[in-house]
Amino acid sequence: MKAPLDLRHVASLALRELLTHLDNGHFERVRNQVTAVRGCTRPVQLAGYTETVHARTGRVLHSFNTADEPTGRLLVACNNRRASRCPTCSRTYAGDTYHLIKAGVVGGKNVPSQVRTHPRVFATLTPPSFGPVHGTTWRDRPGCRCGAQHASDDPSIGTPINPARYDYTGAVLFNAHAGELWGRFTTYLRRYVARLLKMTQKATAEVLRVSFAKVAEYQKRGVVHFHAIVRFDGPEGSTTPPPANATAAVLAKAVKLAARHVTLPVFADHIGTHTLRWGRQIDVRQITADDGKGRLTSEAVAGYIAKYATKGAEDTGAIDRPLYCRDCHGRGMNTVPDGTPERCDTCTGTGRESLAHLPVAAHVRQMIRTCWDLGTLPEFADLKLWKWAHMLGFRGHFSTKSRRYSTTLGALRDERRAWRQAQHRELLDLEEVEKPEDAEQVEDTTLVVSDWTFLGIGYSPGEELLAAQVRHDITRARDQAERVKTEGPVWS
Repeated sequence: MKAPLDLRHVASLALRELLTHLDNGHFERVRNQVTAVRGCTRPVQLAGYTETVHARTGRVLHSFNTADEPTGRLLVACNNRRASRCPTCSRTYAGDTYHLIKAGVVGGKNVPSQVRTHPRVFATLTPPSFGPVHGTTWRDRPGCRCGAQHASDDPSIGTPINPARYDYTGAVLFNAHAGELWGRFTTYLRRYVARLLKMTQKATAEVLRVSFAKVAEYQKRGVVHFHAIVRFDGPEGSTTPPPANATAAVLAKAVKLAARHVTLPVFADHIGTHTLRWGRQIDVRQITADDGKGRLTSEAVAGYIAKYATKGAEDTGAIDRPLYCRDCHGRGMNTVPDGTPERCDTCTGTGRESLAHLPVAAHVRQMIRTCWDLGTLPEFADLKLWKWAHMLGFRGHFSTKSRRYSTTLGALRDERRAWRQAQHRELLDLEEVEKPEDAEQVEDTTLVVSDWTFLGIGYSPGEELLAAQVRHDITRARDQAERVKTEGPVWS
């Protein structure tokens, strides 16, 4: 019998764990699990089993049980959208968003290539001013309006010059209603398109469709703005062309008019009426084919939007997790078994974490405090600002699209899942399984039976060391691919 490996001299728990797996012959199986999730930062740990069964005969074709694994569990990628939470999974999300956006401007993914001939514009809608903030330029000249020269990485960039006079209420309300303001913008856009084409809205809808895809991005001051691709289609969407008089110039003008005139009044007894609208800085540019002249191309737009689809409020210095108390769900009170409410001991009745201990700047702290203060008003109860305080009030989706713009993220994930299942079937040689004579009555020749239990999140120390190496290898390979793409191959 083989003597156990003496690792008492190894101080590192991670190295000790990996050496133990290596000594037991389990190292490759452990590394394969970490590699399969591509070094995901916070993988989900599962315990259970799955079996692939032949539907007609009941024969087990393949089985997997975590009890047979050295670690006794299975690692599954977290699939988090945010780069701050998981760079690996966020790159997958960004890639899906890139293909979704690109398919809507050049075709592909069941979108005809003729869509590249449709009028398209790239629009940026910004929020209004809520008070002067520090910046690197002012009135298109170098220097801040405070008189200082700030570097681009100066932490004061985006913070109010006079915090006492900054409209924090307006900034939070704008974030909270940004999605609704966008919805009103699309309604106004269709109205102005009909007006510019000198047609009724009903007649316009019969020959023309306005399609779009947008992504939200936080400015340094902690307020969201939107980047959007807006496109003219025929009445059936991307498969039909728009009428000849529906040009890109008409679309660009309609976008500017709609953004300039849409408003959204918000009222509460304690704060009066706030009229929300877009800011004056509205940028609308036509998307062209790649003609080599440095114009705004479809590939550049798709990459630009995909980059911001993985970002969140944390890029402004905020917190990337909810700040309300999970034990009392932000209410500050819990209900004991006899039905009597009592103060939550975890948050001492506040329903949230203490602001004093948050590692954020004063500007972000005040935005969060304003969310909590407005969340107590009955007029804003449905906004659930206590829940979205870490997002500085923004509660919408970061990337959305109209129904017929292009494919969907779900379709892209289904395609990737089908590809993986095809690989799995090929590996198990399931294509050679005898099929039933009446294939119309039995659609599937195999059944998957499984049972899984959630164990936790994260890696063991040794797995974390392997994951760091996997992430390093992926980053290095991506950097090399980018270098080859820009500089060409290097021949040794």
